Amino acid sequence: MTIQQLEYIVAVDNFRHFAKAAEMCFVTQPTLSMMIQKLEDELDVKLFDRTKHPVEPTIIGEQVIAQARISLKNLRQIKEIVESEQNIVRGKFRLGIIPTIATYLVPELLHQHLAAHSDIELTLKENTTDNLIQEIMNGTLDGGILAGPLNHPELVEYPVYFEKFYAYVSPQDSAYKSRKIDLNTIDINTVWLLENEHCFRGQIEHLCLRKRKSSSKKAAIRYESGSIETLINVVDCNPGITIIPEMHAMALNEDRQENLREFENLTAVREVCVIVSKEFVRKTMLKIILDVIRNSVPKSMQNPELKQYVVPL
Repeated sequence: MTIQQLEYIVAVDNFRHFAKAAEMCFVTQPTLSMMIQKLEDELDVKLFDRTKHPVEPTIIGEQVIAQARISLKNLRQIKEIVESEQNIVRGKFRLGIIPTIATYLVPELLHQHLAAHSDIELTLKENTTDNLIQEIMNGTLDGGILAGPLNHPELVEYPVYFEKFYAYVSPQDSAYKSRKIDLNTIDINTVWLLENEHCFRGQIEHLCLRKRKSSSKKAAIRYESGSIETLINVVDCNPGITIIPEMHAMALNEDRQENLREFENLTAVREVCVIVSKEFVRKTMLKIILDVIRNSVPKSMQNPELKQYVVPL
């Protein structure tokens, strides 16, 4: 059993395709297949069901691959411990980010990273919170930018900034004439929401439940989007409101800024943090990444006193 063989079975599990896995491992498909076959012969088990399309791990294969991920992660950490002790800051940092943050943060983050002239190769990947946590835990990602607090026992959270919530109101809606929005007067059925898989939706539901009265009125149309920008476009053309984070609000053009409203007698923010595994050892590299992210965000949003107004996930 070799490190290379462990890398190959993890790659096939990631891509569920032998050819794509071979391409990412910089070997030919016959070479990758042969090495995996040798490992299966050595263990006397089948790790993958090759009759399935896409290919799937067998039951025992899932267990072996899970352990392979742990072993590869531990092997990387040996090298990382040495580099950290020698104050060597170079290599890759694989950073996940949730879509409701990526839209406005990634462009400036890339700009700041390039301006820093570091020897860190930064890779960014969008995904949902649950998937990012899973990838950080199995070592596929080094860290993630998402909404918190998560209070996960195996993760360490570094709060980066706090952004307010704003209502984006349709000119066709009766609430448009108000300069501030009182959630007690808003029917939840008139609020356009993200899909359930987005943690931002959960925060909005918490926010509305905190202030609103119950309503038995049924909505004529329910539309759940995976994009805040799509919800804004919906509100531009239809009655109702949506709720958006501060940095998305800041990016709106002048005409759309007219549709923004603050909330009446309510201070509410979401906490955006960087998370890493408790086992993450490259502290100097992490500090550089944190500095780059903080430099991408207005200083006014980095006030730790805002933490008391965080809406739970």
